Amino acid sequence: MSREEIEGMFGLSELKKTRVYQEAKLEGKLEAVPRLLALGLNVEQIATALDLEVEQVRQVVQGTQNL
Repeated sequence: MSREEIEGMFGLSELKKTRVYQEAKLEGKLEAVPRLLALGLNVEQIATALDLEVEQVRQVVQGTQNL
């Protein structure tokens, strides 16, 4: 199904409440962390910019350093 078909079925506000939507949104934010870090932002700035917990950002940073 296309995004438009799903939105039509649930309505945009209902779609945003689904677990799948929330997980995809979080995943997108977490994927942005290394790029923001490379631009020189610190962990606290990244957490603020992406509306994440500092600990979530730290976990991503630690994960990228272990690669």
